[in-house]
Amino acid sequence: MRVWPGRPHPLGATWDGLGVNVALFSEHATGVDICLFDTASDARETHRIPLSERTDFVWHAYLPDVRPGQLYGFRVHGPYAPEAGHRFNPAKVVLDPYARAIGRRLRWNDAIFDFAPGGQGEGVVRDDRDSAAFAPLAAVIDPAFTWGDDRPPQTPWHRTVIYEVHVKGFTFRHPQVPPLLRGTFLGMASDAAIRHLTDLGVTAVELLPVHLHASDRHLIARGLPNYWGYNSLNYFVPDPRFASARGRMAAVREFKMMVRALHAAGLEVILDVVYNHTAEGDHLGPTLSLRGIDNASYYRLAPGDPSRYQDFTGCGNTLNMRHPRVLQLMMDSLRYWVVDMHVDGFRFDLASALARELFEVDKLGSFFDIMRQDPVLSQVKLIAEPWDLGEGGYQVGNFPAGWTEWNARYRDSVRRFWRGDGGQVSELASRLAGSSDLYAQGGRRPYASINFVTCHDGFTLRDLVSYSRRHNEENGEGNRDGEPNNLSWNCGVEGDTDDAATLALRARQVRNLMATLLLSQGVPMITAGDEIGRTQLGNNNAYCQDNEISWLDWSLTPAQRDLLAFTTRLVRFRSAHPVLRRRTFFQGRGIRGQDVTDILWFDPDGKEMTDAGWNAPHARALGVMLVGDAIPEVDERGEPVRDDTLLILLNAGEHPLAFTLPAVPARTSWEVEFDTGGGRLAPRSGSAPSAFTLGGASLAVLRLVQ
Repeated sequence: MRVWPGRPHPLGATWDGLGVNVALFSEHATGVDICLFDTASDARETHRIPLSERTDFVWHAYLPDVRPGQLYGFRVHGPYAPEAGHRFNPAKVVLDPYARAIGRRLRWNDAIFDFAPGGQGEGVVRDDRDSAAFAPLAAVIDPAFTWGDDRPPQTPWHRTVIYEVHVKGFTFRHPQVPPLLRGTFLGMASDAAIRHLTDLGVTAVELLPVHLHASDRHLIARGLPNYWGYNSLNYFVPDPRFASARGRMAAVREFKMMVRALHAAGLEVILDVVYNHTAEGDHLGPTLSLRGIDNASYYRLAPGDPSRYQDFTGCGNTLNMRHPRVLQLMMDSLRYWVVDMHVDGFRFDLASALARELFEVDKLGSFFDIMRQDPVLSQVKLIAEPWDLGEGGYQVGNFPAGWTEWNARYRDSVRRFWRGDGGQVSELASRLAGSSDLYAQGGRRPYASINFVTCHDGFTLRDLVSYSRRHNEENGEGNRDGEPNNLSWNCGVEGDTDDAATLALRARQVRNLMATLLLSQGVPMITAGDEIGRTQLGNNNAYCQDNEISWLDWSLTPAQRDLLAFTTRLVRFRSAHPVLRRRTFFQGRGIRGQDVTDILWFDPDGKEMTDAGWNAPHARALGVMLVGDAIPEVDERGEPVRDDTLLILLNAGEHPLAFTLPAVPARTSWEVEFDTGGGRLAPRSGSAPSAFTLGGASLAVLRLVQ
């Protein structure tokens, strides 16, 4: 095996058409070997090659005889001193953090742990069993792919409707997807899948994690997987569980084919990414990659006890974004997914953990600085989950310009209102209008708010109105896992029921919640399956349920088809009305010196809301008029934006309520566009309607017509 010096850049094992350059960063190592394996079943490497060159803490070599498809890992030499933060152990084969494909997945065995389990001094005494037979192995790839005329849709934020979806769960039971493609990237790209998305009218799919992940050992012991995948092992490798074909490069190729097909249909691809922690867990976790390469550089170690980790994630460790090489790993990975894999944006899981400098979340920190100045990443969609589990981690509204955020205050406000809680109208109004209280001060726009009522984590929309308690027994954790406070209401009966009145109320509540989401300023996010009434049987933490609990069931009942049609109409209605997706916040006053304000809030008597009305403890009803000819914006061609005037009426009370309608100009009247509860207009004799009776627990949209 010939070995040349090679170069310290790029990191990873990179095929250049002639050979493979190998480069691995480790600041504290004393030596690095690359280990080559002939097959995935090999218990030992066939070649072990020292990387004798070291430049700026990068160990490197060039292997002119290695070709794409080669399996490899590393053995890293250095001190085993957990008390100083070092866990080097050359008996453990570790995965290249810059690997582009996986040739063999992790096989759980005690040999992958760097300490002697169960003995005195657990976590301190080095374990010298060889892990080569069980460690995950990387594969060298040839990145060549014919993209053709693929172009990113570049949908503006104010026109974006997000569909959060799990690649497998979306198509695994879809009868119109070819059996071999169900649950895969190519299933996501199938005609049936794309037809559902485009018919629904969404503009972007937000994929739950597709990075290579590991299922936790405690789950494997219970016969369960980590289905969601929030347990990343590598940030470049698309997980082969989503590939329809075998082969070391199948997942890479099929992911690109999926993106190309979705783009051709006008759909953007956003990845849910987990850079806050890795699958190596806490101080008693396995040595799979970063821990064995340079533990003290890659992870945030506990002050005063470097053998432990700072854990802002609840998953055992936190990546050390204060280290430039760790920031580089994240940035190189993100750019790879944009430049090489053509994705359109990212949703950052527990993003507050990435922004912690010494301890506190710092919105002026290096993470934000480096993202803002990057010429590639600053141009794609960036979504933060603006919290973590550490002190001060809840940062909704505090991310800087250029970022959008999952708005948990929106979720909670909408849930409380439709559950029937009193005194919610003021908070709800702020959320309906785009949450200017959270985003305007920092120079951000209404679309900084990613509005959602449900997401992958928690109840589905149907379960939100069918269960008042979580039912997570199938997870095997004694129903102690998952959020206990869901702001849900079962409409009087817990779980399934045949009672017609209860079912009718639940169906109406689902329509109310979906309509509120799609009529609010900001960017709506629909959770996959909510549009067809999917249930998880009350499980609000289905992270380990790779079965019918999580998969979408496409055998729709008439009621489910009605919900799908209702949701589709709403999405189309939103798309047709710019007054529902403004790029600027409402002013609540005359625009350009005119007397007409751009938004008006009413009580059921038709009077503008007063301070007393906003603060009434039992208020459960609200009306809002969005004035279509008072939008202070221009379109892409510089033309003024004009729209119809819309009136949205909401009644979360139990009984019907007569709303006095706002006075309108002569020869105009109100026309009902949506009504979730079968209300009725009451006209004056020979004139336009002056009142609308809205049913209990109902929402209506009226449009001003001539």
